[in-house]
Parts: sequence; structure tokens; C-alpha cells
Amino acid sequence: MTGFLRRQLLAGAGLSIAGSIAGGNAGTGTGVSPAGYALANDPILPSPERTTRSAEKSTESLRDLAARRGLFYGCAMKSGQITEDPDFTAAVVADCNAIVPEYELKRIITEPSPGRFDFSGADRLSHFAQAHGMLMRGHTLVWHLANPAWLEAALTEEPSMKTHMFDYIETAMRRYGSRIPVWDVVNEAVAPEEGDFLGRRISSPWFKAFGDTYIDDAFHHARAVAPNAVLAYNDYGVEMSGSWYGARRRAMLLLLEGLLARNVPIDMVGIQGHLIAFDTAFDEDVFAGFLAEIAGMGLKVTITEFDITDRKGPSDPALRDADVAALGRRFLDVALDCKALAGILSWGLSDRYFWVPEDPKQQPPKGQTLRPLPLDDNLAKKPLWDAIAGALRES
Repeated sequence: MTGFLRRQLLAGAGLSIAGSIAGGNAGTGTGVSPAGYALANDPILPSPERTTRSAEKSTESLRDLAARRGLFYGCAMKSGQITEDPDFTAAVVADCNAIVPEYELKRIITEPSPGRFDFSGADRLSHFAQAHGMLMRGHTLVWHLANPAWLEAALTEEPSMKTHMFDYIETAMRRYGSRIPVWDVVNEAVAPEEGDFLGRRISSPWFKAFGDTYIDDAFHHARAVAPNAVLAYNDYGVEMSGSWYGARRRAMLLLLEGLLARNVPIDMVGIQGHLIAFDTAFDEDVFAGFLAEIAGMGLKVTITEFDITDRKGPSDPALRDADVAALGRRFLDVALDCKALAGILSWGLSDRYFWVPEDPKQQPPKGQTLRPLPLDDNLAKKPLWDAIAGALRES
């Protein structure tokens, strides 16, 4: 990706980036040759006759509505969905001009043993993004979770070995080159509930091994490896009202201010956007003020993992859907009013594949299914889809 393209994304023109990537600027990744990106007959992609969508087709897709504003709209995907669920894949193609791997770029998957890499799932998603003119976001390089057991042991035994971080950043970023123009370099590094006076996540194996210099070092190394990439910090729990969320907002702002004061090369902040309906209040003014502080630092913003948990809502799905949509619209109206916003990613597109049911603590009441995403289990548009479309069209 050229420096011009990076500047375009930082200006919020996500579709320009995605289109340029699809145009063949395949970078220098080692996994697939650049010539391999004319993928019309690639066997990993669903054939056209198998991609009929169950949901009603619309002339105004979310991707089109976002593109009109110079933004992108996309979702998290798993590589297996490409071939195992062609109807879902078609729904993604219809509504999204960006994707992010749900699991395939987490280190527990990509480096299960030292120096033995498996990027096959991420490669499939990269092929898919290229074939459909989509931006692909890299998530994530340095995180306290989803690490292979050998890595945490190595960091404990060899606390001076930052090569465990540097080598992985270099391997992943060089593999994909400009095919992944945006990376979550560090994910979820604040946790004021752990008692640190700056709100740092001191339980992280990276913090235990290196202190908070690991964050600076990760960004500096990422910039050295990929001078034109957009480098992001990504975190959750800053969207709603209440003391827990307020403490996390303060901790994130302290972190960002420190990074910028030390000239750490950070371009963007990812705000995950995991909202909770029927439980926690949302204050538009508080969230708008938080976004304004980030924008005032000269950083761009992306909503990276948007969904709305409805576990505590009424048993009637229609009532839950209405309140979820109302909360989503309020949240997105504020986000879209922020001039620093580059795009929106939901953490999935259909309730068919929502991630929270994997957590036993987040299970809904017996007999009730969660409905946190724009499309239902049958890929039909829900009120939340309409709320997203309305916000993109009217905010």
C-alpha cells in the first residue's frame, strides 16, 4: 500500500483503500503469490449459483450507505463460513466492504508451536476479501489472551526475549503486506479494575515480562516493518455509562496521551462497541465527549466489534429487537457524528454465528435465543439492520 493510500484511510476513505487492494496491490506476503488474486475460479470461494441470499435483497446495502459517506461497513468472519455456508457468505458480500478474521489471526491459531506457523485460515479470508474488493483488518498482533501455552511459558522463563513479540509482528505483517492495510497492534491493554494507578492491565503476560514498554515497542516495530500500514490500539468497555466504564475511558485516554507524548507511531483507535441492552445506560453526551478527546489527539476511530447483547431483555423477540435497535441507533448516531470515524465493523453479521453463546456466563434464559446482530438466524434483516442503515443514511 502506498503512502497515499494510507493517508486516504486515515482520512476515512475506507472504500478507496478496499478498492485499491482489490485492484491488485497484493504486497509481498510469502503465503500466496501476487498473481493469485484473480480469484474468479478459486475453489475456496462459493460458486455464483450457490450464493443466493435468504434475506430480502435491497438496492441500499450497508456497504453502499457507508461508502457514500466515505466509510466502510463490515463484519467479523470465520474462514470456514466461506465454503460451509454460501448463503451467509452471500449476505456478507451484499452488505460488507470490509472483514476482520474472528479467530484466524490470533496467535494460538497462527503459531501453535515455536516457529511453526499456520496462516491457512487467514489466507482464505484474505483471498475472499481480495476477490470481493473488501478491506481486511488485521486482528490482533499483541494480546494478553488467545496465546499458545508455549509463549506464555517462554515469556515467564525468558523475560528479556522481546524477540517473541518482534518476530511474530514481522512474520504476520510481512506475510500480508498491503493486503492487510490496518492492524490492531495491541489489544485490550487497560484494566483499571486490577488496581494499577494508571489503569494498566498488569496481569498481561506481556506486562509481566516487559512492563508497559511492550506497547511502545510493539508499535515502533510494527511501523519499522510496515511503514505505510495504519496502526491501531483496540479496546472495549468505554461505550456505556457507569463507574466501571468511566474508569476504562480514563485509563484509555491516559494510555493514548502517553503514547503520543512519547512519539509512539499510532494512527487509529478501535472502539469495540459491545453494547449491553436492558442493563446499562448509554449517555450520548459522555460517549461523544470521549470520541472528541480521541479525535482531538489527531487519531482516527473505528467501531471494530459492534453488537448488542439482549440477554436480559423480555422473552418476546419483537420487544427485544425494538429496544436493541433503538440503542444501536443512538450509539451509531454519536459515532457517525465524529469526524474521525473511518468505519464500522460488527462482530458477526447474523445471529446464526454470534460469539457470546460460547461463554457459559452469557447464556440467555432457557428457551430464549440471543439476537444481537443485524440479520437473524435465517439471514433476514432485523430492526437493528434498519437502525444501522438509518444511521448511515441520516446521521
